[in-house]
Amino acid sequence: MKFKFDSEQEYQVDAVESVVGLFDGQAFVRNQLTVPTGAAFQVVPNRLDLTPEQLLAHLQKVQNDRGLDQDDKLETLTAKVDTLRGEEDITFPNFSVEMETGTGKTYVYIRTALRLYETYGLRKFIIVVPSVAVREGVKKTLEVTKTHFDKLFGKPPYHFTVYDSARKSQVSGFALSDGIEIMVMTIDAFKRAETVIRQSREGLDPPIYQLQETRPVLILDEPQNMESDLSVSALASLNPICALRYSATHRNAYNVVYRLTPFDAYRQGLVKRIEVASVVQQDNENMPFVRVEELNATKRTVSAKLSVHKLMATGKIQEKPITVRSGDSLVEKTGRAEYEGFVVDEINPGSGFIRFANNQELALGGEQGSDRDAIFEAQIAFTIEEHFRRQRRLKEHGIKVLSLFFIDKVDNYSPDDGKLKMIFVKAFDEIKQRYDEWKTVSAADVQKAYFATKTKKTGETEVLDSTGKTKQDDEAFNLIMREKERLLSFEEPVAFIFSHSALREGWDNPNVFQICTMREVGSDTERRQQVGRGVRLPVNQDGDRIQDEQINVLTVVASETYERFVAGLQSEIEREYGKDALPPPPPNQRKRTIIKLRKQFMLKPEFKELWDKIKHRTRYSVQIDTAKLIEDAVAELDETTISKPRITVSKANIRVDEAEDFFEPIVLSGARTAVDLAGRYPLPNLIEVMESLMENTSPPMRLSRRTLLEVFKRTSKRDEATENPHDFAVNAVNILKSKLADQMVKGIKYEKDGTWFEQSQFAEEIQTWEDYVVPSIETGGVGGTHIYDGVRWDSEGIEKQFVLDLEKRADVKLYIKLPDWFTVDTPIGRYNPDWAVVMDDPDNGGENLYLVRETKGTLELGELRPDEKAKIKCGQRHFRDALGVSYKVVTNASELPDGGV
Repeated sequence: MKFKFDSEQEYQVDAVESVVGLFDGQAFVRNQLTVPTGAAFQVVPNRLDLTPEQLLAHLQKVQNDRGLDQDDKLETLTAKVDTLRGEEDITFPNFSVEMETGTGKTYVYIRTALRLYETYGLRKFIIVVPSVAVREGVKKTLEVTKTHFDKLFGKPPYHFTVYDSARKSQVSGFALSDGIEIMVMTIDAFKRAETVIRQSREGLDPPIYQLQETRPVLILDEPQNMESDLSVSALASLNPICALRYSATHRNAYNVVYRLTPFDAYRQGLVKRIEVASVVQQDNENMPFVRVEELNATKRTVSAKLSVHKLMATGKIQEKPITVRSGDSLVEKTGRAEYEGFVVDEINPGSGFIRFANNQELALGGEQGSDRDAIFEAQIAFTIEEHFRRQRRLKEHGIKVLSLFFIDKVDNYSPDDGKLKMIFVKAFDEIKQRYDEWKTVSAADVQKAYFATKTKKTGETEVLDSTGKTKQDDEAFNLIMREKERLLSFEEPVAFIFSHSALREGWDNPNVFQICTMREVGSDTERRQQVGRGVRLPVNQDGDRIQDEQINVLTVVASETYERFVAGLQSEIEREYGKDALPPPPPNQRKRTIIKLRKQFMLKPEFKELWDKIKHRTRYSVQIDTAKLIEDAVAELDETTISKPRITVSKANIRVDEAEDFFEPIVLSGARTAVDLAGRYPLPNLIEVMESLMENTSPPMRLSRRTLLEVFKRTSKRDEATENPHDFAVNAVNILKSKLADQMVKGIKYEKDGTWFEQSQFAEEIQTWEDYVVPSIETGGVGGTHIYDGVRWDSEGIEKQFVLDLEKRADVKLYIKLPDWFTVDTPIGRYNPDWAVVMDDPDNGGENLYLVRETKGTLELGELRPDEKAKIKCGQRHFRDALGVSYKVVTNASELPDGGV
């Protein structure tokens, strides 16, 4: 099978012609053998006749034609360079092409070089790459596109070579050729003074002098890896007429002439659509969970960002990010006794780990507390089944399906008894029984692993956790690159590829349809790197590219929620493309404003009388019937579902919002159980867990251990408690608190405690969002007046309209949106009522009427949440019984004057 290439893809042609347009007006350069002044060698050089002003004008025209922002100057790089004529300042312009991974960047720049020769006679090109791995990939593309370009350009005099310092005549051959010469070099091959190309030999000039005199066009592949001063100096040492920079992730976008963003590529169907199969634990908070998201160091502090299971005020456990420093306790950070011993002992960003006082050590991206083996089982089984299904569908289209696994540790796979290898074999042998075409296939024949290796002095080969930066990684990369076409053949049984890091960068295969990520995402761009290995459009057995959107789907089997995966992918794009790649912030976050206190209103008699009535604090007393509490709690607990801990799989498609450049998940299937985890964990002291939840959730309450034990003894859910102790405890405590609150509120009594709120607690200024403020009328016309010159509303449909109506009414003398600190103690937490109003009393000769009102969407208390209803009942007892102030729930301002007190 040979790859085929389509020369009519508009976006690729546009990218090529954008660069060609930069040199409009350049005279065709005829081949002319020259002898540079003072040189003992000859060259056939490039020549650029355009002035910087002309280049800038052409750049601006290209940018205007492509809808890009116009630059007002050429972006040049300058460095002092040792040349044939001594040390010189070499300056060269830079032009950037942004193309998303998988859209044919290498094809585009090779074709661009041939077009520059065809149009202007430019013939010397040096492709500079950041690593040997990428160099081999470029070499492969040059090889497989040769026939295609020969046909497209009429067999031009086209020669390419990979720079080899051992080939003494290579540089001379490049310099003297009158045809198109393309040399591929790593930046390290000429970056330092001690490299061979910079050294004199046998009394001759250094080879780099001859390259300099050819005035090459530099093509920089992944230039974000060549931004150091040393790299810039090295590029300048080639004395280029310009540098053409190609990447999906530019760090510095010099004079962009073409841009194809991830969102453009996705919308236009130039890459596979992505769907995420999320394999996660659910209802399993029985073990302390920690995941290391970031390790940060500044001049003054070292910190880490962790994800943990935090106890919320509701009693639920949620995964939340926290920042920790040395000495911090996760018990205090999470409110959970389960984190006992997790005190930060050392944070080491350099070595990439955090260690706790209990000797737990986690690397960046690592986690503990989840059942990793169970998650691995579910991920591998799902990937195999997805592979079988997809291969069955695509066989008739002549498409060989590949699946790629990124594993957590080489030792988990490489040995014969590696747990991931054994999990794969077991799952493969079980699942294949449901697919006739796979029944006779051996698991050993279909899998292959590519890892970095190191040969010891003893001759023994050691398999390593690769980093993507070593020679061993390059060797692993080269191995798979040479077998690219064979992997796509049905004759080759290998279809499942395992890697640690060696294939994360630089390698891709168009027929990867499943990527299973069994390692935590540890870098800022690892999701994009991993996804990038499979986004290219697939090919069939004839090498034809497939354009069917129903076929072109990449499934990422991730050990995280699809929401987290998509958010991470989005943030990685934001880091690389900047904020312009994201939608603008919502309107209510665009402008802040300040509302100011009208101090003169506090001198008004109406305010003084109102404040004297409502300012008093109270205390409450309650009576509890313990026997009834236990009876009621057990009855409800017996009807409650205690979820089993489990590994679930759910799938979501990723789409780009049509109006904005923004990825969003669209759920394709609900969560289904893949692995049941019930009964796998030791049973904790349930009474202690329940006691802790009672005291550390809102509102904090206490019950005796005897009462808690009695509830456990009487419930029919004891078996479920052993399967998922934490979920049982959370449900039992929530029910107990609800029943306890019902009893407390029903018989609650308030009395003044002799303290009160001070007027001085009113803030002079309040900063808020402008969109959430209704201005308050101070003088003139009709209208009530708020004690601030604006009112912040919390709900548009109820509170905002309530304020607008108050401002229009002449019988409202003054009103207050009661501040957050104005609260009433209740058994279920502090209650902050909404409004205090001073009005004319039409039934009392116009005397002032003092009201406290709560605004809700309904007057039926039964339709409110239990905590809302309970707090309103407590509010009635506090204001009516203890303070003698009118208190009611209203839905709108028209209910104020009618109905009396």
